[in-house]
Amino acid sequence: MDQHNTSPIPVSILTGFLGAGKTTLLNKLLKAPSMSNAAVIINEFGDVGIDHLLVETADDNVFEMASGCLCCTVRGDLVDTLINLIERRDKKDIKAFDRVVIETTGLADPAPVLHTIMNHPYLLQRYKLEGVVTIVDTVNGDSTLNEHPEAVKQVAVADRLVLTKADLLTGKQGEEKLFAIIARLKKLNKGARMLEATTGEATAENLFNTGLYDPSTKSNNVKKWLAADAYDKPNHHHSDHHHDTNRHDDHIESFTITSNKAITKWNLDLFLELLRSYHGPNLLRVKGIIKLEEDPDKPMVIHGVQHIFHPPAQLESWPDEDTSTRIVFITKDIKRAQLSELFKAFTDPIRGGADAFRDDTLSLRGGD
Repeated sequence: MDQHNTSPIPVSILTGFLGAGKTTLLNKLLKAPSMSNAAVIINEFGDVGIDHLLVETADDNVFEMASGCLCCTVRGDLVDTLINLIERRDKKDIKAFDRVVIETTGLADPAPVLHTIMNHPYLLQRYKLEGVVTIVDTVNGDSTLNEHPEAVKQVAVADRLVLTKADLLTGKQGEEKLFAIIARLKKLNKGARMLEATTGEATAENLFNTGLYDPSTKSNNVKKWLAADAYDKPNHHHSDHHHDTNRHDDHIESFTITSNKAITKWNLDLFLELLRSYHGPNLLRVKGIIKLEEDPDKPMVIHGVQHIFHPPAQLESWPDEDTSTRIVFITKDIKRAQLSELFKAFTDPIRGGADAFRDDTLSLRGGD
């Protein structure tokens, strides 16, 4: 088996609520030369109109499209589908695809798909998570976010946000509506790059060939992936509904915890275990670069979605001149102070490790 076949293949998640325009965008993306060797996995083939690109059937579940891309449907477990694809690629039963795009259903919480890529031992060897692309309908996006918590999660975990149907928002009223949805999206996810489909910004190169998360070989990209500075910028956009506790996104917070103090690997493990144990379901996404006491010149990169964390990766050097710990949190019903104080407990030379584990358990279980 050659090196080309064994190099981890980047996987991107394409999500967005019903009617947001995922299929329309996907059709355009698949025509790009850089996507000619892509494999596309969709949840329900009957719900996706791939513009008659299917020309022949390679087997019961893998189709070769006119663009050269492969397309298959998830008729069972996603793990089985991904393993089947890679094994058939290794055997040269199908063409050697160089990336995978997984399109979720409109009602889907993207977290389980992320868990699949981040937690399965074999998939971790053969695939690497590149990023999450979320499509947002600017015409109906505001009401969708109000009514569906899944849509809020789709926005909160995204690395890229693609705005669709903006050309339908005309006149002063349309312009105000567009600005309002943009402000709302920035509040939900300050670090995600926002692209507009109708202006041609949402290209395959801008969405998929980004190398957002590949700490083993591209340390300079970690800073771009982390986007920690964006989460510390004050949000100047307010709405009349800002204090409406029934609004789904009023429960979402995004913030960065920073520290100049190094943490031991042991205490980092304890910190992450406490996060998983007490806050797992409400940790929508965690991204961080950590200063280690044992090796301060080689930081550790962490990445988690809810209770699942990707195996930490240690870099050969810092991606920039800033050698401080920076952890980005996107959370539901968790306050910055809770997590900030917890991390401080594990970097305090007096109150670290087991003492922190014992003393902070009560505050983790609740509190403001």
